Amino acid sequence: MVMKLRGYGQSAQARLDATFAALADPTRRAILARLATGDASVAELAKPFDMSQPAISKHLRVLERAGLISRGRDAQRRPRRLDAQPLREADDWLEKYRRFWEKNFERLDELLQELKSEKTKRGRPKGESD
Repeated sequence: MVMKLRGYGQSAQARLDATFAALADPTRRAILARLATGDASVAELAKPFDMSQPAISKHLRVLERAGLISRGRDAQRRPRRLDAQPLREADDWLEKYRRFWEKNFERLDELLQELKSEKTKRGRPKGESD
């Protein structure tokens, strides 16, 4: 899969694909969780992981291409920062399915309440005791 930089002619579907591909890796999710607390340098982001600087840099490139992080400039440092817009787009996409499942669970709850009230109306079956 080839991921282009966010905003350079990517369709909404391609941005969504890039976001989910980037989120598929636990290391990248952990990096995003760290950046949610504030900007960080590559060295700071690499610290909790047992991997080389080039390996971390590859993860950062995937996150940058998906538009999930960006590079800042602070004197000699080039801290990375979280860009939450692609996450918002993914959440909007997931919301349709969340509503679908909530409606199904509501129908299931109604059915269970109906069955429960029918059982209560009929009383206990023969042979059932406390």
